[in-house]
Amino acid sequence: MAKQKKADDKLTPNERNLYAGMELIKQHRLFGKLQIDLVVAAKGRFPSVDLQKGTAAVTCESGDVLLNPGESRTPQQWAYIIAHGMLHLCFGHFDSENMPGFYEQQNDGKEKWVERCDRAVWNTACDIYISKFLADIKFPGAEPPQLEFTASDERKIYALIIQKGLTAEAANYGTSAVGGHDMVWNGAVSHWYWGRKKSYAAEFAYALADSVHSVIDEVGGIIEKRAKTIQENAAEWFIAHYPLLGALASAFKIVEVGYGSGAAADGDISVAAVNVTERKIYVNTAAGLDSEEWRFVLAHEYLHAGLMHHERCEGRDPYLWNVACDFVINGWLHEMQIGKMPMNGGLYDETLKGCSSEEIYDMIVRDVRRSSKLQTFRGNSKCDILDKGYAESKMMPTSLDDFCRSALRAGLEYHEEKGRGFIPAGLIEEICALSEPPIPWDVELAKWFEDHFLPIEKKRTYARPSRRQSSTPDIPRPSYVTTDIPEYSRTYGVIIDTSGSMSPEEIGIALGAVVSYSVEKEVPLVRVVFCDASAYDAGWLRPDDMAGTVEVKGRGGTVLQPAVDLLENDKDFPKDGPILIITDGMIEDDLTVHHEHAFMLPRGYRLPFRAKGKVFYFSR
Repeated sequence: MAKQKKADDKLTPNERNLYAGMELIKQHRLFGKLQIDLVVAAKGRFPSVDLQKGTAAVTCESGDVLLNPGESRTPQQWAYIIAHGMLHLCFGHFDSENMPGFYEQQNDGKEKWVERCDRAVWNTACDIYISKFLADIKFPGAEPPQLEFTASDERKIYALIIQKGLTAEAANYGTSAVGGHDMVWNGAVSHWYWGRKKSYAAEFAYALADSVHSVIDEVGGIIEKRAKTIQENAAEWFIAHYPLLGALASAFKIVEVGYGSGAAADGDISVAAVNVTERKIYVNTAAGLDSEEWRFVLAHEYLHAGLMHHERCEGRDPYLWNVACDFVINGWLHEMQIGKMPMNGGLYDETLKGCSSEEIYDMIVRDVRRSSKLQTFRGNSKCDILDKGYAESKMMPTSLDDFCRSALRAGLEYHEEKGRGFIPAGLIEEICALSEPPIPWDVELAKWFEDHFLPIEKKRTYARPSRRQSSTPDIPRPSYVTTDIPEYSRTYGVIIDTSGSMSPEEIGIALGAVVSYSVEKEVPLVRVVFCDASAYDAGWLRPDDMAGTVEVKGRGGTVLQPAVDLLENDKDFPKDGPILIITDGMIEDDLTVHHEHAFMLPRGYRLPFRAKGKVFYFSR
């Protein structure tokens, strides 16, 4: 907002051009949304700031962009100068933590950021970076700096200038006179928000996202200007005030649905639902919620996406998995006090605090009849996670899951750094767990073999002389021999599901891994049983012969209990021998296994009961 504007008939030609440039900025789709004060500096008003001849504008740490009305510029040039000054604030160039420095240990054990840089060189580095940015967004009149100092951020540009030395060309990209500087630390007399730290970066992020949306709307033929809906305002609140979910909020489009709206989900959504693949959140405008309730609902859907609940379903019943995730998310939002939980579709149970989605799922599957009547934000017995699978987004350089994971992790780091509010420990643990790459299934399988089959130890004995004793016959030397271990004590059973739902490729992948680890752990014999509707005993086989000479016999339905009973009741099978079951989980009945056991399933499938042993999900 301009200060000290005179009547139009009293303006000089330079001042008319200046105010015309300010009007261009006001109408710009990006810079026009920024609430930054533009002050036309009257002579003597800011004695601490030297607006010398040739200096068109300076930006002050207190938040002012001071404009010199005595300079002769065209309106387009003034618009470029004003945008340049605004970006100094939006990019946080006055924030010491963005400047070169280091963390110093304090007496109380805490670390404090210590600025260490030449502010004049830093000013130049920031000017070069801003010039490049304005050229990249094709701001009128902006030209990219043809310099060897251009780099991806201000710190790298600063380092290049220090390394190579400042040139006259590099020092001429600011809005001050040649040789001067357009950034002023504590140079202006403060006005109405003195001492208040204004979040220019968050405001700029919102303005940038909003301008991109408006461009897309225009390209698509949507040029009607309208007031923002209550749902859009709730989404923008996360971008500006809640860093944990801000990145996700900026990536998802709010789509209004309701009877007669014409949307794809018309009439099918009670309150809201999320489609992660399409990056859309569908909201029913007729739900009758206030702004606080919409904040709660949108945060709920953002967490569904960020925690990748669509990917983690892994063969579970989609609706019951959705319900389990709702209980966890709503519990966290209740602790964080984000908005207000609506009465319609808000699943919350204080007794489930601290439980994971997987644990709650195992609880509710025991009473499917009762759980099937629970209501999500989409409606009664419906999933508000519309996308149950995994898909790549053509508009993003990384996978959709990678984006959601990194956005939530970056939001958590910024949220904690700025101390923006309480986050439950369970949510922090889950976000951190998603940030770590999962352990490959074959590594987990190798660990299972290692736990059950320790390396065969060698011992020394004088009963057999060492070969080295022949060179020194007067010195007795023991020889190393392998400990005699009965073959049956180093063996296990393998049950292979050969029903029609198991493909030969899946059986081959699982069996190949089992054979390789059996050979590595020096397992002499393996008891192999094939099973579909009944059990087929293949007997004891050497690991090398399992994959090549075994013929798959059964291809009927899947009932694995006879195969388990065959092994556990066989006198030849060790009482403590472990059992490895290869199946796709499509089992007709529950399975009771008394021996130590583990399951191997193709990725994307799931057992219909809670397994007591390890479960390995293998893939190609």
